[in-house]
Amino acid sequence: MHKRQAGITFIGWLVLLVPVAIVVYAAIRLLPVYMNHFKVARVVEQAADESRGETSINAAEVRRAIERRLDIEGVEFPTLDEIKVARDGDQWAIEVDYERIAPLFADINLLVVFNKRVVIQ
Repeated sequence: MHKRQAGITFIGWLVLLVPVAIVVYAAIRLLPVYMNHFKVARVVEQAADESRGETSINAAEVRRAIERRLDIEGVEFPTLDEIKVARDGDQWAIEVDYERIAPLFADINLLVVFNKRVVIQ
């Protein structure tokens, strides 16, 4: 009688674990990028909430409030130039549109595009 091998071989484990390891490594590299974006989104939401109670909204005041909060949170990217406060019809809107690149391996990078828009009034 011939014995049959049961289970997975070493090559089978490699084929299974290498893609899983690459995905886990990519997630580790992307985690700081997304944590930064969550801070930026919270800053924009808080600035919009603060400005909602005012009768007349001034874009410069909103930008200063955002700048203060970005300094408190320790956010260096995106810069204040990439945050737009503009009138959209009869409402004011804060829009943050930026890209981040997270290096993965050698010349392979992950590009993440963020776009957050909050209406004030």
